[in-house]
Amino acid sequence: MLGQLDSPLPALWGGVECTVNRVGDNYFDQLERSGHSVRLDDLDGFAALGIKTLRYPVLWERVAPDGPSRADWSWTDQRLGRLLELGLTPIAGLVHHGSGPRHTNLMDPSFPLLLAEYAGEVARRYPHLSWYTPVNEPLTTARFSGLYGHWYPHATDPRAFARALLHQCRGVALAMERIREVNPGAKLVQTDDLGKVFSTRQLAYQAKFENERRWLSYDLLCGRVRPGHPLWKYLRNIAGVPAEELRFFVDHPCPPDIIGVNYYLTSERLLDERLSLYPPSTHGGNGRHAYADVEAVRLRPEGLVGPRELLREAWDRYGIPVAVTEVHNGCTREEQLRWLLEVWDGAVALKREGVDIRAVTIWALLGTFDWNTLVTRSDGHYEPGAFDLRAPKPRPTALAGMARARQWAAASPPRSGHAGLVAAIEAPSVHQGAGRSGPAALDAPL
Repeated sequence: MLGQLDSPLPALWGGVECTVNRVGDNYFDQLERSGHSVRLDDLDGFAALGIKTLRYPVLWERVAPDGPSRADWSWTDQRLGRLLELGLTPIAGLVHHGSGPRHTNLMDPSFPLLLAEYAGEVARRYPHLSWYTPVNEPLTTARFSGLYGHWYPHATDPRAFARALLHQCRGVALAMERIREVNPGAKLVQTDDLGKVFSTRQLAYQAKFENERRWLSYDLLCGRVRPGHPLWKYLRNIAGVPAEELRFFVDHPCPPDIIGVNYYLTSERLLDERLSLYPPSTHGGNGRHAYADVEAVRLRPEGLVGPRELLREAWDRYGIPVAVTEVHNGCTREEQLRWLLEVWDGAVALKREGVDIRAVTIWALLGTFDWNTLVTRSDGHYEPGAFDLRAPKPRPTALAGMARARQWAAASPPRSGHAGLVAAIEAPSVHQGAGRSGPAALDAPL
């Protein structure tokens, strides 16, 4: 089971960075870059950490780039078979920051149906799979592809953003419908990046808008976006979404069984109109004001809201079990340990207060490539995770030791309980690993 309400502690999950995103005509495949695509015994290393649940790719672009009738299941057959032998429960990811195979994309009205078709084939081939993430981070992907222009189709307007988001969320709903035709008990773990936006007084209206928008993928799937919703007018009048497309989600709600919160040090943002204080790469605007969009952790005197309060916000808003589905910091060993412990402590504290926190996920077990440029280039910038690939074979890091040394999981929240693992760490980190936000260009508010 993927963590229980009556358990005294959250479960510890793992995940493999498996993004397959498109930039122009090029696909960036993290599984190829990490070498996991050719190393079956990585799975044995994951199992040795003691984790029992693994977010794992069954990616549409890799399995069926030319359609389900020409799918190659051999790699997935072998990997899922080995996970079964090892006693690891997979949460199957079907699209991870992708736009689908070349015959479709996020602007294609047929994207949801094509994804659902693929999902049905996955369920029929692997009826033992019970946990799915059909689309990872639909809101983030829509922003990067439709609003900031980083990823294909490189659009920069609210209409493209809304189209990308609705197609992905509709794809999730239809995919789960097809999956449940095969396995009625299949569960949805819906992930998205959850941060918070702060601003100067002048830009308070923009921060308010973005703090409503961060919930949009969940609100759509839960059937909450209807007249009176804070973003109804934005979606209808600025993004040009027909009312009947929004009614689809009201009439066909697909609430997550677990809300997967992906949270990074860079997830919390600060908006500031004083452009001269910040480098040009941070500059953007909304058509009304120009401003810089920067990491709040670097500049906000009050510091971050942090994972504990953001997880509480998700629980209070939906009353649905919550898991932290990505924890990663591209920094020194000590800062990686500190960050995981901070997230873990927040989850444990909420669990003790009665919040249904199911798990915390060591996300980048094999590390990540080029997330410092939002995977828009292939520069070879590598950030290790629980394993370091800069060795003849994947080398366990301090994070792996932390996962194996289960006593840290049972420690009390006070820092003294972690002294043996992280000693003499006092200064807050401002080093940023995987950036989670792009320029603010065309971030049109209400």
